[in-house]
Amino acid sequence: MLKVRVIPTLLWKDFGLVKGVSFDSWRRVGPVLPAIKVYNSREVDELILVDIMASRKGNSPDQDSLNDFADECFVPLTVGGGITSLSQIVSLLHSGADKISLNSALFDNPNLVNEAAYQFGVQCIVASIDVRRLDDRFICLSHSGTRISQCEPVAWAKELADRGAGEILLTSIDRDGTMQGYDLELIEIVASAINIPVIASGGAGNYQHMIDAVKQAGASAVAAASIFHFTEQTPSGAKSAMSAAGIPVRQSLR
Repeated sequence: MLKVRVIPTLLWKDFGLVKGVSFDSWRRVGPVLPAIKVYNSREVDELILVDIMASRKGNSPDQDSLNDFADECFVPLTVGGGITSLSQIVSLLHSGADKISLNSALFDNPNLVNEAAYQFGVQCIVASIDVRRLDDRFICLSHSGTRISQCEPVAWAKELADRGAGEILLTSIDRDGTMQGYDLELIEIVASAINIPVIASGGAGNYQHMIDAVKQAGASAVAAASIFHFTEQTPSGAKSAMSAAGIPVRQSLR
């Protein structure tokens, strides 16, 4: 079994980081650069940085800010938000991003995954899927949860995997920010349907939630924000708990 990754998520809105509940009621949690510097020293495997307003407003990625962020980030960095073209991906990779997260643009142009995976490699492309339960079924949303699509997550994940996505970032909007645990049913039905890694996101409130996402639902990685922003729990603590539960994780070399 590959080592399971612990990945803090940084949600960037305008001039700083925020965290909300179910993609709403955003609460400011501080500037971006100090958070990146803290996580550099906290044994995280990767960081995910998403501009949550870019797709809503139709903005392109803020290249200048991302240059600054990447200069200070010494762990693999996934960047998302407002990315709609290969030229933007090229610019972000040149700025220091290691992976690119694509979401809203794919509903209009799913072939962007094929093109990006062909040009940059599947390991570079993360397909992000945001999901709600509506009328007793799962449905995918775009533009930071503001637009309902006609896609359901299993079929959409299969299509994106077939098109060349290297992994899926799967977020439960209903669980986001609640700290009540990941949606294990959602993770399991997607992870069991595809043969690329699934990053579980939305709902982590303690280490056991992360263990359950991996051991019960089949996640290959766990992403989280609130647990690290608002509690004393840490990425290294998460790794220790997961290791004690028999989950292989990357241990500190220090």
